[in-house]
Amino acid sequence: MIMEKRFRYSAGERAHSSRGFDLIAPVRAIKAARRGVAPSIRQGRRPQSGETMPSLPELMPTEVSDETFGGVTYHVAGELVPVLSVDVTNMPVYFEHHILLWKNTAITIGLKSLKGALKRMIAGMQIFVTEASGPGIIAFSRDGPGHIVPIHLRRGEEIQVREHQFLAATASVDYTFERVRGLGTMLFGQSGFFIDRFRGETGDGIVWLHGYGNVFEKVLAPGETIDIEPGGWLFKDASVKMDTRIDRLSSGFFGAAMNFVVNRFTGPGRVGIQSMYLHMPSEE
Repeated sequence: MIMEKRFRYSAGERAHSSRGFDLIAPVRAIKAARRGVAPSIRQGRRPQSGETMPSLPELMPTEVSDETFGGVTYHVAGELVPVLSVDVTNMPVYFEHHILLWKNTAITIGLKSLKGALKRMIAGMQIFVTEASGPGIIAFSRDGPGHIVPIHLRRGEEIQVREHQFLAATASVDYTFERVRGLGTMLFGQSGFFIDRFRGETGDGIVWLHGYGNVFEKVLAPGETIDIEPGGWLFKDASVKMDTRIDRLSSGFFGAAMNFVVNRFTGPGRVGIQSMYLHMPSEE
């Protein structure tokens, strides 16, 4: 009698299996649960409806055409070494002098002094930037492959940028800087480095940045964090907090050890990430 029941059960099991039922899966699930492994992950299940992956940094636009903001109209074009073209007829634009590519002959070029000249001189920072005023169009490019990113600032808004990566800005944007101590010491054996600060002072304005490789943007929710390689971040909102995290890695082989360093950014706000980092020897 017992043998007969076993036979009927195994026959039913085969019948269910032939109809597409997997009677082995529950056993696998129990074993996986005992090992602390979710069976859906082990079997490569795709996320179901309602399940989402954490949002990834998004590639910022690589081309811009006829964009108007802050008193200027501008264009960004080019795949390898992009070019920024700006109509400065109604709003002057200041920039680093060595990035000029071409301009209309009617455009006037002059010098614009920056705030805190003495402090800048002591720190070894530039005291003047070059300024262009219309009528006409002026074009800029940097001598290196990368990505030109426009940052639109409303009056009172601020963006903080890695030093040496500012390209140009409208005259309505105030340009200052601050020294960040400690990070450079840990990364390059130096005393720190500078962060450029741009603020919409007299009205809406634009800051154009040059990132090496491609530039991605991550929007952090309040309290949300992301770790970025120290040379990988390009810009951040003033509301985003930045700290340095150091993990000591040890192999145990003849006491070999090294430090793994990242910058941790905490929201709310935007963080820009560049996929390539070019170390400037003039950093302090």
